[in-house]
Amino acid sequence: MRRRAPALAACAAALGWLLWPLAAGASPDEPWRRETAAKAAAATEPDIRPTLSWLLVQLVPSPELWIGPGETRFGFRWQVTPLLYSFGINRKLSPWRAFIAEPLTRHAGSIELFGSPAYIAHPGPFAESWLIRGGVRAYFPLLDGGDYLSCSLGGSALFAREQVAASYEAGIYTLFGALGVQVTATPTAALRSTTITLSIRYF
Repeated sequence: MRRRAPALAACAAALGWLLWPLAAGASPDEPWRRETAAKAAAATEPDIRPTLSWLLVQLVPSPELWIGPGETRFGFRWQVTPLLYSFGINRKLSPWRAFIAEPLTRHAGSIELFGSPAYIAHPGPFAESWLIRGGVRAYFPLLDGGDYLSCSLGGSALFAREQVAASYEAGIYTLFGALGVQVTATPTAALRSTTITLSIRYF
């Protein structure tokens, strides 16, 4: 019995330590809640603004394949985001972004207005090789808050060769949204095509 006494005392002390938060009227996960609340209270607006280096990397295009009736062409696409609303970031931060949006802000869940000029290499006048899309795109996180994997759905109006058509798209992204694949379909007869874009974005 004497040998068991120290062991029983140690068990009683450990049990008392575990049950102390309940006895004091606190939840067992109270320390975690306090830490989360402290982080939320400490949230500050990011210091983001256009710079020359940011502008230069925006000029790097995303390669794409344009697949039309009976032909496939290589091209490049650029992306610009005049306005974005994020519904997936900390509520203490502003959900609005203009032109610059951090990866977390975009891929944690957001809706954006976008413009997307593209150049498709094919015979003919230089002006007829350009396409311009303008529309709305929504992003949804799939894994680790969108950092590792996210997806998007969108719709746009396509302007090309003095024609206007509706386009629909879906995309999937990884590496904090820096790399992805977008598939855009245009069913209108005059501009019927499917475009596969390797999306490369520098924020």
